[in-house]
Amino acid sequence: MKEKLYIIKIGGNIIDDEEKLHSFIESFAALKEKKILIHGGGKLATSLAKDLNIPQQQVDGRRITDEATLKLVTMVYAGLINKKIVAHLQSLQCNALGLSGADGNTLLAHKRPLTSSGIDYGWVGDVDAVSADAIKNLLTSFDTLVFAPITHDGKGQLLNTNADTVAKEIAIGMSFFYDTTLIYCFEKNGVLMEKDDDDSVIPVLDSALYQELLRSKNKKGEPVIAEGMLPKLSNAFATIEAGVGAVVIGHADQLEKMVEGGAGTFIKKR
Repeated sequence: MKEKLYIIKIGGNIIDDEEKLHSFIESFAALKEKKILIHGGGKLATSLAKDLNIPQQQVDGRRITDEATLKLVTMVYAGLINKKIVAHLQSLQCNALGLSGADGNTLLAHKRPLTSSGIDYGWVGDVDAVSADAIKNLLTSFDTLVFAPITHDGKGQLLNTNADTVAKEIAIGMSFFYDTTLIYCFEKNGVLMEKDDDDSVIPVLDSALYQELLRSKNKKGEPVIAEGMLPKLSNAFATIEAGVGAVVIGHADQLEKMVEGGAGTFIKKR
């Protein structure tokens, strides 16, 4: 029987709230099994960019990562945020190692090409390979790893990579060695039928129901699956299709309940 491994991705809105982040880290530290935390950057990079007069561009809610922005997000994600999380875990006697995808050659990526409409996202990376062996070796010395979503191309170039995608790729890679569960934690109780009703959680979502909901409207006539949830669900279903044991989406405050199967939305293959 494979050893249990939890891979947990924490959303930016939780990182932005010091109290919520501390509460989440305490719940995360309490997990006895081996675990990997993947975090984004929240609004800190945007705030610092304003302070440093570094112009920021977004297309459809996605950051354009030019040279100056790449330097900034690397410092914020792989530096300040990553080490603050690790330091908090150490204070809870959870001996964690913080790293980025460049460390140990763990996450190899390539620069995203121009889109069909000619959009250049700059130094944004799409993952090509996960060094599952290297991560497994690290987990023999440290039961807890904390990943910032910075990758590299193998030629000395750092790349800014979507944290949800990093979580998916690591979960797929580690599933060869561990009984792996991927949990996406954010500020909602799960995938909701009504986006403003936290009690309207869809407890189980399979691919057939997902396709149906993509065509459905809520009581307000809005799409049930809002744009912001689409990338998360796309990654969730890709993870399940690749053979990862379980994927759950839910509120960061309910981590313990999600681990026990009592909260959030469980993603099923079919």
